[in-house]
This record gives sequence, C-alpha cells and structure tokens, in this order.
Amino acid sequence: MPHGASGGGAGRALPVSSRKLRFSKSLDISGGVFYWTKALRGSSPTMDRVDSDGIWSRGGANVEELPDPFAPLEPPPELEAEQLPPEEQPKRRRRWPLVLYAISGLLLVTLIWLIVTAPLSRALEPLDDPALLILSAEGRPIARRGAIKEEPVEVGKLDPLTSAAFVAIEDRRFYRHWGIDPRGIGRAVVTNMRAGGVRQGGSTITQQLAKTSFLSSDRSLKRKAQEVIIAFWLEGWLTKEEILSRYLSSVYFGDGVYGLRAAARHYFDRSPEDLSLAQAAMLAGVVQAPSRLAPTRNLDGARDRARLVLDAMADTGAITRTRATAASPARPVRRSSRLPTGTYFADWVAPAASRAFEADFGEVKVRTTLDADLQRLAVRAVSGARLGDAQAALVAMRPDGRVVAMIGGRSYKQSPFNRATQARRQPGSAFKLFVYLAALRAGWTPDSMIDDKPITIDGWTPANNDRVYRGPITLREAFARSSNAASVRLSEQVGRNNVLRAARELGISSRLENHPSVALGTAGVSLLELTSAFAAVLGAGYPVQPRGLPQEEDRRGLATLLEARGRLDLRRDQAPMLDLLWAATNEGTGRRAALSVPTFGKTGTSQGNRDALFIGFAGNIVVGVWVGRDDDKPLGSKVSGGTVAADIWRSFMAPALKIDGRASRRCRAISGCPGAARSRASRRAPSRRNGASARAHCASCSSISKNCSAMRAEV
Repeated sequence: MPHGASGGGAGRALPVSSRKLRFSKSLDISGGVFYWTKALRGSSPTMDRVDSDGIWSRGGANVEELPDPFAPLEPPPELEAEQLPPEEQPKRRRRWPLVLYAISGLLLVTLIWLIVTAPLSRALEPLDDPALLILSAEGRPIARRGAIKEEPVEVGKLDPLTSAAFVAIEDRRFYRHWGIDPRGIGRAVVTNMRAGGVRQGGSTITQQLAKTSFLSSDRSLKRKAQEVIIAFWLEGWLTKEEILSRYLSSVYFGDGVYGLRAAARHYFDRSPEDLSLAQAAMLAGVVQAPSRLAPTRNLDGARDRARLVLDAMADTGAITRTRATAASPARPVRRSSRLPTGTYFADWVAPAASRAFEADFGEVKVRTTLDADLQRLAVRAVSGARLGDAQAALVAMRPDGRVVAMIGGRSYKQSPFNRATQARRQPGSAFKLFVYLAALRAGWTPDSMIDDKPITIDGWTPANNDRVYRGPITLREAFARSSNAASVRLSEQVGRNNVLRAARELGISSRLENHPSVALGTAGVSLLELTSAFAAVLGAGYPVQPRGLPQEEDRRGLATLLEARGRLDLRRDQAPMLDLLWAATNEGTGRRAALSVPTFGKTGTSQGNRDALFIGFAGNIVVGVWVGRDDDKPLGSKVSGGTVAADIWRSFMAPALKIDGRASRRCRAISGCPGAARSRASRRAPSRRNGASARAHCASCSSISKNCSAMRAEV
C-alpha cells in the first residue's frame, strides 16, 4: 500500500468496519489501513526506528512492535456512545409489557373461573340455614329459629314504582352503567367528606348483588377488587332486569327476613306484587341499615328514610313531586303474638333438625318429641322451687330416649346456657348406679353383705355423709343409705375397670378418671347423659340415645336391625337394680320423692354440697333434676339430692303421671308389684327388712321386668 495513501485518512472519522458482520461478502481493509497509519504516524517514541524499510520494518518501525491488524477493532476514544449509529446503541429491557401480560392473564383466568364455577342462580336459591318453626309433639309452635327467605320475585311482575323506589335510592344510574358507577362513587365521596362520616355508599346494585351472593362481608381491598370483577361479569351475562330481580330476591330487610317477598309478607302481610307506593318506599329505605331501620323496631326511623326515598323518586322522575309529598306513611301490621326465637330445648334440637331437613323457601315446620303439657309442668316445678340464687335443670324422657321436657336454667332470657346438656357437674352418689350394676353383673345380689366401715386407699379415706358406720350390711341397705365407704369398698372388690365399663355401656361419654373416688361421682357428667343411663335400666337396653326428633316409622325397623344395642339381663341385672332403686326412693335418702305409684330413683350430692341431684323414673317417664350454682359455690348443708332436688322431681312427676295417661295403662305390672304395698307399709312403720322379705321383693321385681316387655315394645 503506498505511503501517501495512509497519511491522508488519518484525521477523518472511520467507517464502520464490516468485520463484525461475520458473513460479509465484500473485502473491507479500512481496519488494516487504520492500524498501518497509526504505526507510521502515531507510533510511540519508545519504538526503535530503523533508517530504511526492510523485511523487519515498516515506516521506520519494527514490525514486532506494530499493532496486530487481526485483533478485535476498538473504536477510537473520541467516539462516545451517543455518537454510535443506532444499531450500535445498547438495548434496554422493557418490563412493562410483561406486567401487562400478567394482569391480562390473571383477569382471563378469573373470568374463566367465574364462568365455570360461580352459579348465576345462587341469589335465587333458598338459604343454607332456613327458618325452622319448631313444633311440639301435638303440633303446637314452641320456637322459631333461623332466617326466612321466600320464593324469588320477577321485576316484570312487580309494580314499576316498586322497582323504581330501590333504583332511586340505591343506584340512580343503574340502567346506564356497566357494573360500577364512577360518577356515583365520586358523589358518595363528596357527600361523606361534607358530612364528616359515611352517609352514602358508592356501590351499585350489581356490586351489592356480587357481594351478597358470591363474597364475604369483610371490608378489604381484595374483596372490593373481587366485587368489581364479578360485577362486570354479571353485567355481561345477565340483563338489567335479571340483575335487579336477583337483588330484590336476596337482599336483607331486617328481622331475619331475606328477599322482597318475605319482607312484604313479614311487615305488611301482602305479596310484593300488591305493595303500595308508601310500602315500597319504606322497604327500599330499610335496605341501607336493616337492623336499625326495621319498621317493627324503629318505625319513626323507617318513615324518615321512606320520605328520602320518595324525594329521590321525584328527583329521578319516577313520580311527581306532588305525589311524593302527598304519600301517607306506611304502617306495618301488628302481630298479636311472637314466638320465642330460642329456648333451651329449641337450641338443643335445632342442629339435628337442620341436618334432617333440606333447605327450602319459607319456614320449615319441624315436629319434635317435646310434650307441651309436660314442658309446662317442668317450668312450673322449677320456677316454684325455693332455690335462692341457685340454678336448676330438668330433663324428662321416655325409656327409648325421646325427650319430652327440658329446662336448662331458671331464665333463658338471662342465661341461655343449657345446664341440662352443656354443664359437666359431679353427680355424687347418683353415679353409684354403675358401681352396683357392675356388682350385679359379677354375681352379687341385693342381699349380699358388704362392710360399712372406714377404708383407706392410697392415702385417701372416704367418709359417710352422716359419719355413721354400720358394719356389715346388705347391698340394698348400702345403696338406700348411700354409704360412701361401702360403695368404694364394693367398687374396689368388683374392679374399677368394670365400673367404668358399665358407665360407658349405659351412655356416659364424659371423661372418667380411673381413681378410687370415681365410685362417689367425682367425675363431671351432664344431666342428659346421666338421665339416659337411668332410662337404660327402665328399658333394659343400652345405650339410650336422647333425641328431640321423632323417629320415622319406615326407619325404625331398619334402625332396630342395624343398631348394636346391649341388653340387660332381666333376672340378673334389671330386676335387682329395680329393687335397689326402689329401696333408695322409698326407704332411703330419696323418700321425699316417693309417689303413690312404684317409684325408682337415686339421690346424688357432690363434694361440699355443690351439686344436688335426683334421677329416677315412674310409669313411663324418666326424669333427672340438678340444682347448683354456676360459680360452683356450696349450696349449704341443708341442700342435698334428697331435699330440694327430690322436691322438684316429685312436684313435676306427680301431675305428669296424671296427665300422661300411660303409666297405669302400659305397665300395670309395676302397679301390682308387692313392692307398692310394702312401700305403703314402710311409711306407716319403717323397719329394716329381713333377708326373706327382700328375696320375695326381688322375685316380684323379676316379674315386673318380664311383664314390662309389652310396654317397651309399645314405646
């Protein structure tokens, strides 16, 4: 290459080299010219120069010190990044399209999920927990539970002013927006700022339908975003009339009433198609705050709100201003009697009733096992007792477990806690039923002898309540006198595990400690399960499941075949047990509960006189009574299972047997038992029975068990 050519191009901008283009077809030697020029004119002064060019020199410089013409081309330092051509500029990553794609994908997945899973007809379906009208066994209404929702309404069949009232006060631009109303939201924000609090909402009717039908009621940004998405989806799939119909069919109107049809019947006793202008305005106004503006609770507030609805209808042109002013306020109907929304028995039976009946519109009528007359007697017996500030509970049932009366406390209004089913209290000596039943199973008889003297087990010594120890006595006398020392000794001889097994088999499900004191009833049990255990003795079958709903006839036979129930041996178990229970009631600690008919039962008093119980049966009714304090303080030395509890039991049972009409008719064998005559004789001249008379009475009880099989079959 000529020397002059290289010097002429040293000061000009270099052309872009094509060496970076790997597949360039034309030969580009500009890079080589650059390096040769730099070597000839801009070489370092440290280079060794030669006088003339040779094979080892070029331009007076040694070829070994010249730059490599095949090395990667570096741009001149004077060329900045902004001077590079556009194709040489570094590329910046743009992330915002990825974010946009992610949001779009999320919305698409949400819409697909809504289309596939969210039912459009949810607002038209009945409530999952419908209203229950609880009836007694005779068909008398006794309680109402749950919310009421009637059949859906159709906007096309309503008076146009009825739907116009809701649109005017809840969503004026309902027919002009697509699910959300930015103008309405802005208007609500301004109104609330001026009022200094929340006075107006910005949610549309579509958003309210989305919230009530698909979402929870919590207030969060997440739920609000879901509400907007579902509102758009509803607008795309339903017409405005369908959205409004679903809204009116599901919105809450207070007093446990959902939907316009139920509200119209509840407040005005008419169908929604026949509502007047004033009535429609009042119902439309209630929606804002149903609990506060329900006409049955706040009539003045409901009328003031209805006036605002009429003014809004005039503003939207639905009615004239003159008609809005002339409309007289609506008046809800007065209901002469309102059923209680909860009682002790209703609270107990409601869960089972909800499972037994499918959801439906209106009220679901549920017939129960409660006997209205017996329930009235139970209320009178508890309310008439001298309890001071103590509480009381009562359970009455049939031998097959049908509960016919239940009292969970002295006042449901003051305390809805059900002490018959929820409380776990010490049964005291009433638990001895299982100790003596285990002994009978082990071969003992009521005439067997047991020592009534102090006993110490692991450092613990039980004491008799009267502090009297009688030495060797029969099981009958030990049970009748409720001897603690004899009962603990019997439990240890029979085997504590056998006692606990007897309690479990007869239906005691509460926790029982394997301790010597368990024989004296130191473990907490409920009154309901303890009464069920005594019912098992009367019915000779275990366990007895207490229930508040009648058993259907077609299921009764199948249940009998599939039910794994145990049977008490009539001669070995039931008859001797009846003998012991009769002795305890007629000759022992429960004498105050004895009736003119054969009476069987057992008293119970817990440690420190904190609980007093009497559990027993006569005729065809098994009754358990508990008295105690909620704070577990002692009742006093004069209160025991044989006093106040036995008095309540007798005051209920005496009239109950008279109106029951089934005791003497169904089990005449008990009335003819020699024990009844002996009971009358024992009242005239109480004496200690000898072994011969005891055996005779035990034999008669065997005949009772045999003859009562007809009663059990009839029950």
